Amino acid sequence: MTSMTHDGPRITGGVDTHGLTHHAAVIDSIGRHLADREFEATIRGYRYLLDWMRSHGDLVAVGVEGTGAYGAELARVLTAAGVTVFDVDRPDRKTRRMKGKSDPIDAYAAATAVLSGRAAGIPKSRDGVVEAVRVLRLARRSAVKARTQAMNQIRGLLVSAPAMLREQVAGLDRAALIRTLARLRPGEDLSRPLAATRGSLRRLARRLQALDTEITELDAEIGPLVKQAAPQLLELFGVGPETAGQLLASAGDNPERMRSQAAFAHLAGVAPIPASSGRTHRHRLNRGGDRAANNALHTIVLTRMRFDERTRAYVERRTKEGLNKKDIMRCLKRFVAREVYRALTTTPTERITQTNLAPAA
Repeated sequence: MTSMTHDGPRITGGVDTHGLTHHAAVIDSIGRHLADREFEATIRGYRYLLDWMRSHGDLVAVGVEGTGAYGAELARVLTAAGVTVFDVDRPDRKTRRMKGKSDPIDAYAAATAVLSGRAAGIPKSRDGVVEAVRVLRLARRSAVKARTQAMNQIRGLLVSAPAMLREQVAGLDRAALIRTLARLRPGEDLSRPLAATRGSLRRLARRLQALDTEITELDAEIGPLVKQAAPQLLELFGVGPETAGQLLASAGDNPERMRSQAAFAHLAGVAPIPASSGRTHRHRLNRGGDRAANNALHTIVLTRMRFDERTRAYVERRTKEGLNKKDIMRCLKRFVAREVYRALTTTPTERITQTNLAPAA
C-alpha cells in the first residue's frame, strides 16, 4: 500500500472497533467533528477506512480502541501504511453516563483522546516472534489448567471410590498412579458403581497423559522461540523459559514502545506506590498493571531469595533495617523489572552488569 500526502488540513482519526464492523471518525486540529462512517472489519474494509480518512486531509494519527482484540489487525494495517497508531481506552463510566454511548460517540472520543494527548500508548505490533510465543503459551496455559482439573477430579473420585479400587492404588506416586489408572479394565456392565468408577478413572488418566504429551510438545516449541527473541533475558538468574515467555508477551514485539524502565515497572505492576501519612514514610505494593507479568517477576524473586547468595544477603540486611517480607519483595521485584527491561531493550554488548542490589531500595 502506498502512502498518500495531502496539502489539506491536519486531521486525527478515531476508531471504535467491533467484531464485524468498525466505526471511524475524523476531527480537525482544533477538535471539530468532520465526519464518521462504518466499515467492515475485513482487509478491504481496513483499506477503505484508511482511504476515507485520508480523503479529509493530512492524517496525523489514529486512535484505535482495543488494539489487543478487535482492533489488532486494523492497527497492523494502519502501521504498515505509515500511520501513527495510539491505543485508546474505552470511555469511563462517568463520561458514558454524561455523554451517552454510541459507535460515533466512541469513535469521536477516541480521536479526541489522541488529539488532546490523553491517549499516548503505542500498541503492541503483534507481528514477530514474541506474538508467536504468546499464542503458543495460550495453548500451553489451557493444557496446564485442564491437566490440573483432571488430576483434581481423579483424586476426588478416589476419595469416594470402593475400597477395593482405593487399596489397589494406595501409596502410588503421581506417575505410577496415572499409569495404573490408564490400564484399568472397567468391564462391559457399567451399571455397577465399581465398573463405572474404573471407566471414569481410566478416561481421566488417559486424558491427563495426552495433556502431558501436549504440554511437553509445546515446551519444545516455545523454548527455541523464547531464546531467539531474547537470549539475554534467559541469562538472568532465576529466569526460565516460562517466565521469560510471559515477560516477552507482556512487553510485545516492540518493547521500545515503553519509554523507560519505570514505564515497564508500571506495566508489570511493580512501581512503588506512596503510602505515607504523618510521620510515616513508606511505599506499598502496586496491585495494578499486568498481573501475569507481575506473577513472573514474583516467581523470579522467590527463586533468587532461595538460591541467590546476593539476594539472600540483601534480604537479611533489609530485614535488620525493619522492613517486612512484603516490602522486601516489592523492592526486589522493582530491581528485577529494571534488569528485565535492560535485557529486553538493549543488545548484549550494551548491557551494564549490575554488581549490587543498592538501587533496589
